[in-house]
Amino acid sequence: MAWVLLTIAGILEIAFAFAMKSSEGFTRWIPALFTVVIGLASVVLLSFSLRTLPMGTGYAVWTGIGAAGTAILGIVVLGDSAAPMRILCIALILAGVIGLKLVSEN
Repeated sequence: MAWVLLTIAGILEIAFAFAMKSSEGFTRWIPALFTVVIGLASVVLLSFSLRTLPMGTGYAVWTGIGAAGTAILGIVVLGDSAAPMRILCIALILAGVIGLKLVSEN
């Protein structure tokens, strides 16, 4: 169950980044409110997952999902650069997240 919560927390981290961009520096109130709510929900789910997962593993996976997912959606949705080295770096982040899951004792 901890891995499910951690995965959801990572997905919320992606939504958090997009809501933050939409808030335009917290100048738009509705997206800013979503940013705060989504961010808090993500951190709460992370904390629940850390009850059983090792802290370093949980935090690294959470940030990895958030970073790689945000970068991928930035490419797909916002037209960010899809340069080969950028794609390679995203793949390395995902490989690290998968590796941490595979070697985790939980």
